[in-house]
Amino acid sequence: MLKKILILSFIISVSSSCVSSKIYKELDGKYTTLKDDYDSLSSENEGVIGERNTLQNQLDQLQREYDSLLSERDKLLQELSAVQKKYDSLNESYSALEKNSSIEIANNVQKNRELLAQLEAKELAISAENDRLLKLEADIQERSQRIAELEALITSKDQDMRDLKNAISSALTAFEGKGLTVEQRDGKVYVSMENKLLFKSGSWSIGSAGRVAIEQLGSVLAENPEIAVLIEGHTDNDPFSSGGSIANNWDLSTKRATSIVQILSENTRINPESLTAAGRGEYAPIATNETNVGKAKNRRIEVVLTPKLDEISKLLKNDL
Repeated sequence: MLKKILILSFIISVSSSCVSSKIYKELDGKYTTLKDDYDSLSSENEGVIGERNTLQNQLDQLQREYDSLLSERDKLLQELSAVQKKYDSLNESYSALEKNSSIEIANNVQKNRELLAQLEAKELAISAENDRLLKLEADIQERSQRIAELEALITSKDQDMRDLKNAISSALTAFEGKGLTVEQRDGKVYVSMENKLLFKSGSWSIGSAGRVAIEQLGSVLAENPEIAVLIEGHTDNDPFSSGGSIANNWDLSTKRATSIVQILSENTRINPESLTAAGRGEYAPIATNETNVGKAKNRRIEVVLTPKLDEISKLLKNDL
């Protein structure tokens, strides 16, 4: 635009010398108009340039913001990708864990059921054991009571046998030192009488002194009806050789024991059912048969007095 105005001015100045004033004025008017247009256009151009610069600055700012946002977007995309990968990994881990957890839970449920069944079985066993223990405790108490009763009964029987021994010893005091002994052992009373006090050699007939001793013994036994009386005949090991009605030492020892039973049975206060005769022959010696003294001790009558143990047997049977 400026170039056109300068050219037009040059033409006007050159031609002003040769054109009329009317034409000059027209041209000058046009020039003025063009110059005004130029000034106006210049002003507009400056405004446009300023606006362009402003817009360019804004564009630059927007470009920077865009670039920044683009960088931020790329960064976010990278982070999103990393997060997505992490999510996928976690999701896979969770799925695997969920699967394993389901299996583990199922296994634990089965184990819990088994443990519960075992626990119930244990509880039943413990309950049964408690019942058994209670029953056993009651049985122990009952047995303890029976044992106490048995001990009391045994103590009473022992005392009775001591009293019996003392009574027999007192009744047979006159025969002490004459082959008669009285002792208590194993809950029994043993009255041992050597044959010299009772019989002649080879005979089962009791002499007068021996009869007195047996009768006095019978008087004590009559006061103790609960005593079982066993009369045992014993010999030494010399063979019996007199012949006649005696076959051997077995036979002789039995006949002598029977003779004692017959004298005791003459006492009507003695129950015959409590009397027993036995022949032991030579087979239960208390001394050696190698000497005459020993043989004399072996030839004897032993009266074994045993308390009747019916009550004790009854207690023991109840325990069984």
